[in-house]
Formats: sequence, structure tokens, C-alpha cells
Amino acid sequence: MERKYIDCREYPSEMNCTVMISADSEEELLEAAVQHAVSVHHERDTPELRNELRKLFKNMPMAQAA
Repeated sequence: MERKYIDCREYPSEMNCTVMISADSEEELLEAAVQHAVSVHHERDTPELRNELRKLFKNMPMAQAA
């Protein structure tokens, strides 16, 4: 199974956030990413936010996932 990840460094913001989150399932990653977006980036947990975050997920190369 390929791990999924989202990396704040790839989406520069005023905060210069360097957090990267990974998980084995999209649902687990989505929940962690939403929690991060809400608590750190002061976003609102909305269906739109969840859809946008899901679009930013990438597959982690197998060498890094091990």
C-alpha cells in the first residue's frame, strides 16, 4: 500500500509552515490535515476545505515510505 502525504512547504504561506503529514489511508490523512489547517492556519472545517485538501494529496515514493 502506498502512503499518501501533504506537505505545507509545497504551498507557501505567510507562516512559512514546514509541516508534512503522511498516512496509509486518505481518510486518516484527511483528518490530520484538517486538524492542522484548523489549528495552525485558522481555516474553518468545511466540506470545501476537505475537498481542497484531498486534491493536494500525493503518493509518497516507496523508498521514503519504508
